[in-house]
Amino acid sequence: MDFSLTTALLLILLGFAVGAFGTLVGAGGGFVLTPILLILYPHDSAQTLTAISLVVVFFNAGSGSVAYFRQRRIDFRSGIPFALATVPGSIGGALLVTAVSRRLFDLVIATAIAGLAVWLVLGNRERGRPLPGGTPRLLTDSAGHTYRYNVRIWRGVLYSVVVGFLSSFLGIGGGIFHVPLMISALGFPTHIATATSHFILAIMGGTASITHLLAGSFSHGHGLHRAISLSIGVIAGAQLGALISTRLSGRVIQWLLVLALFALAIRLFISV
Repeated sequence: MDFSLTTALLLILLGFAVGAFGTLVGAGGGFVLTPILLILYPHDSAQTLTAISLVVVFFNAGSGSVAYFRQRRIDFRSGIPFALATVPGSIGGALLVTAVSRRLFDLVIATAIAGLAVWLVLGNRERGRPLPGGTPRLLTDSAGHTYRYNVRIWRGVLYSVVVGFLSSFLGIGGGIFHVPLMISALGFPTHIATATSHFILAIMGGTASITHLLAGSFSHGHGLHRAISLSIGVIAGAQLGALISTRLSGRVIQWLLVLALFALAIRLFISV
């Protein structure tokens, strides 16, 4: 199928919407984009679609990170070791997906997304007190809001190794895993978790994208053209999402994430 100007424009618009929502919830947009690509391109391989999604995740996370850096909400002292820990898994996940059938992949990602939604509902809360035994953090953002919390760094590093693999294999970035873990298990305030998650995603997404490029994942179905068009949209959309996030509470952001996950999981189960 030819790649037309109309197709490119539609993908740019889709990328804009994905970038805005993905940045708002701190998940990088991949958790929304991959299921949408699975529905739009039912005959393409999981390898090609996850490669496209991870490129978009990289640009979405990079653009969002710039916006969050200006807001001074990124915890670099935690984000750097977490990001480095995702690298080995992101390479392995990008390579392993080539051996999985499309039907099995659809079922796995639908189950994973539904499971995450249920977990968020059952544990949907924002930490109001520091976790005991962690490393203390004190951040003040550009709006003057001060955040005090503790972080269990080594626990976060171990989580990040697994997150790097799963997110690369599924093509959904890592924020969809990292944000809930950072809030519920590591003690981050929601707004700091979403911002720091974007910084981690930029490193993970870039690593996985390079792996897919070297593996030839973009050689079928105008994969590179689709990735470029979507990326143009997400760069602009990410700026809007970061701006909107400053006007919403952490609880509202979490529930937007839950509703999106349930909707996409149901749609994917129907199509399997």
